[in-house]
Amino acid sequence: MAFTAKDVQSLREKTGVGMMECKKALSASDGDMDKAIEILREKGLAAAAKKSGRIAAEGVVLATVDEATKVGVVIEVNSETDFVAKNEKFMEFVESCARTVAAKKPADVDALLKLPAVGLNMTVEEELRDKILTIGENMKIRRFAYAEGTVCTYVHGGGRIGVMVSFDTDLAGKAEFQDYAKDVAMQIAAINPLYLDETAVPAEVIEKEKEILTVQIANDEKLKNKPAQIIAKMVEGRVGKYYKENCLVEQQFVKNGDITVGQYTAETAKNLGGSIKITGFVRYEKGEGLEKREDNFADEVAGMIK
Repeated sequence: MAFTAKDVQSLREKTGVGMMECKKALSASDGDMDKAIEILREKGLAAAAKKSGRIAAEGVVLATVDEATKVGVVIEVNSETDFVAKNEKFMEFVESCARTVAAKKPADVDALLKLPAVGLNMTVEEELRDKILTIGENMKIRRFAYAEGTVCTYVHGGGRIGVMVSFDTDLAGKAEFQDYAKDVAMQIAAINPLYLDETAVPAEVIEKEKEILTVQIANDEKLKNKPAQIIAKMVEGRVGKYYKENCLVEQQFVKNGDITVGQYTAETAKNLGGSIKITGFVRYEKGEGLEKREDNFADEVAGMIK
């Protein structure tokens, strides 16, 4: 059975596989589209094993509130290249994972992979394998978190950063609260606080900070000879600065540097005639802490030509 350039293009659109591979598959299947798809999947099974060792540090972070369950989810799924992260099929998979997390609330990634994907007749692991075969790159679900109740989510930079914030409030139905919640989520995306408030900072972190500050003062010619009680007060003062820089509610509000996020929260609650408490947040940044793939594009093109 003969096939045309349109058939090759159609197969590419259906599978996401390169034009040359699609042409070879149609040749091998005598133009039979279904058989060609099967051939590509079979070839992909062999390719997937090779791809599994490749570095996947690109991808996307999705933060969303699932409409069906009203559960907030933030999830990071990695790919080898940023190009694939913009692929429609890749994003369909990320959104599918988020729906499954919201519906099934798995304990971790391993548990998620074993679950049936919502709306599909396959597990999440099978869906992942299918996408690897179709798209042609290694992909990994790296991490996720979910929250119930009043949740606001925010995505920055086309999926570079995702934020999910939880609140205890009686004002969730007000549009003004939604504006406030988005402001808080954007604050977290921009300033990257490490903790919610002072009580959330582990004691060992503060002790270590005090050690570092004490050494800094001991190495400062102008300060090291001051009385011990003065040095102790200086250390406490600098610890206070640490709280203001790293605790969300103590940080200066980015839209108004004259107040903190905590003060902005209190003012909003008062103006709306209710109560608001930020109870937690999650901030994921794509690829943070992962080994990055280093490519030489010129060498890659030269290799393809050869």
